[in-house]
Amino acid sequence: MANVQEFSDRLVNNIENVIVGKRETVELAVITLLCQGHLLIEDVPGVGKTMLARSVARSIGCSFSRIQFTPDMLPSDVTGVSIFNQVSREFEFRPGPIMAQIVLSDEINRATPKTQAALLEAMGERQVTVDGLTHFLPEPFMVMATQNPIEYEGTFPLPEAQLDRFLLRVRLGYPKPMDEIKVLERQQFLHPIESLEQTVSEKEVLEAQEEVKKVFVAPAVKEYMVDITRRTRDFPDVYLGASPRGSLTLFRAGQARAAISGRDFVLPDDIKALAEAALCHRVILGPAARLRDMDATEVIDEILGSVPVPGGDLSGES
Repeated sequence: MANVQEFSDRLVNNIENVIVGKRETVELAVITLLCQGHLLIEDVPGVGKTMLARSVARSIGCSFSRIQFTPDMLPSDVTGVSIFNQVSREFEFRPGPIMAQIVLSDEINRATPKTQAALLEAMGERQVTVDGLTHFLPEPFMVMATQNPIEYEGTFPLPEAQLDRFLLRVRLGYPKPMDEIKVLERQQFLHPIESLEQTVSEKEVLEAQEEVKKVFVAPAVKEYMVDITRRTRDFPDVYLGASPRGSLTLFRAGQARAAISGRDFVLPDDIKALAEAALCHRVILGPAARLRDMDATEVIDEILGSVPVPGGDLSGES
């Protein structure tokens, strides 16, 4: 997996020219790309959510589009529309912004549920259907959506089906004082995103995505993943636990994390490191837990502390 590790290091180091002091979050974005998944970035304004998406697109040289969601948007504003050509006397498909390779869905929770649903087919099946005709999306394809968890005026909370489509959910958080000083210095004359260069090719991305699938996952580690996911469904304060897609997320993301670490097998530590980003947005707390201001992170931490960690040789070589 040395080639995937080298690929990841190049990509992460390049993105860090723009996103300062958030290596762990940048690595989670790269893991999402390697797993052919989609990323939900949930944080307050001004911490670099949009810049992270733009940096990923520039670093891999992919087409990029940004959809600024508003309450008056229609599904056709996302997917595209068929327009009648009076010269050819035929309908022509005018593709919407979803037809790019890296799509930034900015403030996704400002759109109505009908418009949010337009993303479901694209995210789940990598295609869109307009007027009965199916149009396949380019590869690689990744949706990076942002939402502000503080502001509720004029927003529509994402439904469970939509949240479940996101492989991981991350938060950037405020930078440390020294990192914030670096941000000031780097943006004194020109924003670093303007000079960010492509560091890997589309072909390398597709090859790395296939390479990640070869990472070995021991039966004991698979049982560990499933046990964690199942316990979210039985947890007393949880109204709805993670679906089997949560287990699959841990499986795929675990393979990617092992690969970018230079290993060809998954460790329980990989699963522990990914559990919060992979499961928290899939867990819905009950009313009593919400009244106590309980957070899904606390549930995952408690589950991780109670599930026995598998030991022994997990490399598959013995």
